[in-house]
Amino acid sequence: MMNKTVKVVAAVIRKVDKIFATARGYGEFKGMWEFPGGKVEAGETSHEALKREILEELETEILVGDLIGTIEYDYPTFHLSMDCFWAEIIRGDLVLKEAEDSKWLTKGELHSVQWLPADITLIDQIERQMD
Repeated sequence: MMNKTVKVVAAVIRKVDKIFATARGYGEFKGMWEFPGGKVEAGETSHEALKREILEELETEILVGDLIGTIEYDYPTFHLSMDCFWAEIIRGDLVLKEAEDSKWLTKGELHSVQWLPADITLIDQIERQMD
């Protein structure tokens, strides 16, 4: 049986030499770390979805930059397809509406948190691009 595909977007929000990560506040992966974002609704582009999700979750307006990559990951009950983009803050203070915690991580700190299984696959790529 083919699992359904869930299309999501994630923002790797960068400020000089740090990136922003959030800890899940709910669900089976509560307390694990991820890049903020969410589901792409029908009729939305990835860019539109990401701007909307960050506004909803963090009360922050972002500029969506280059695509870092698309992660394809099989969770037990669904297939995740996640477009991950570089992003920067235009306006707002990253208010945590859903996440239970957040951190600004330097390149050297990227492996200091427990990432969600899909997000971890992106870390090496981000590290390379932070040089």
